[in-house]
Amino acid sequence: MSATARHTASEALLALLDTRGRPLRDLRISVMDRCNFRCTYCMPEGTYGPDYRFMASEDWLSFDEIERICRTCTQLGVSKLRLTGGEPLLRPGLPDLVARLRAIPGITDLALTTNGMLLTRQAEDLRKAGLDRITVSLDALEPALFHQMSGGRGSVAEVLAGVQAAVHAGFPQGIKINTVVQRGVNESSVPDLVAWSRATGVIVRFIEYMDVGNRNQWQRQDIVSSDQLLSKIQERWPVEAVPAHYPGEVATRYRFLDGQGEIGLISSISKPFCGDCSRARLSADGTLYTCLFSTQGTDLRALLRSGLDDQRIEARVHEIWAARSDRYSELRGRGSSTRSSGRKIEMHYIGG
Repeated sequence: MSATARHTASEALLALLDTRGRPLRDLRISVMDRCNFRCTYCMPEGTYGPDYRFMASEDWLSFDEIERICRTCTQLGVSKLRLTGGEPLLRPGLPDLVARLRAIPGITDLALTTNGMLLTRQAEDLRKAGLDRITVSLDALEPALFHQMSGGRGSVAEVLAGVQAAVHAGFPQGIKINTVVQRGVNESSVPDLVAWSRATGVIVRFIEYMDVGNRNQWQRQDIVSSDQLLSKIQERWPVEAVPAHYPGEVATRYRFLDGQGEIGLISSISKPFCGDCSRARLSADGTLYTCLFSTQGTDLRALLRSGLDDQRIEARVHEIWAARSDRYSELRGRGSSTRSSGRKIEMHYIGG
């Protein structure tokens, strides 16, 4: 294919939309299916104990393969990349991958989601490699509750030290905290997290507890809705809604009326945002999923290792996205989406 023909084809592919008119803009890449925590809603110790068999390292996509898929996806409209896990900081040489992805033309946002335990030693290298921003998963500040929710792994003090190291490293788009709120488990921690956010300037986003995967014994009554959280927060710290940074932003933003920072609320259950979802997910072994609640995906690793050229890989991803019709959360809200529709992919495998 000539350079001119290739350019024309790529321009056409940039207009790629799924069956519901949603573009492909974001690719979330799980680089590792392992984690150094055993959070009860994601990787409970009872399932992921010492005898659990994770992927062999040769089954992970190599950095060459990840870079190749990302370069291919930019031809289809992807401009935002997020590295996830498992715990991505367990993957050896991760700053090298960050530098490679940073060099891809068309990538405007390169982010990482982590539990923060290894940030103290890696934050500076990640920033120098070109990472734009970091999200740290932190569900409680109280040490005993943190210990309970992390499955007895890690230390809240070490996570907070990692957050501070990331702040000092100076990521241009900053640091955020994600907190999954479960009724009767950590909802009492919300005021402490809000107070900490106001004191430090690090934005906390509270996420409604979701039925991701098959291990967390999710029940609707375990949810604390965003509206309920907002009401409680408002009693102590008045806030006002502020506009989204960009179309399809998942968090609704609120700033404190006294000017001391902001928070975010992610209403995945009570106010699904499937209609604006522009995210695809790539597992550590190279399977492409078009929804966080997928029951099946497409094996891109096999295509890569079979010798297909980039144009044919691009055409396959185009085909997958063009056929996409996922709206699990919307259907769940209407009572028409249940676990009987298929066994969902686990969060540690697909990323958050």
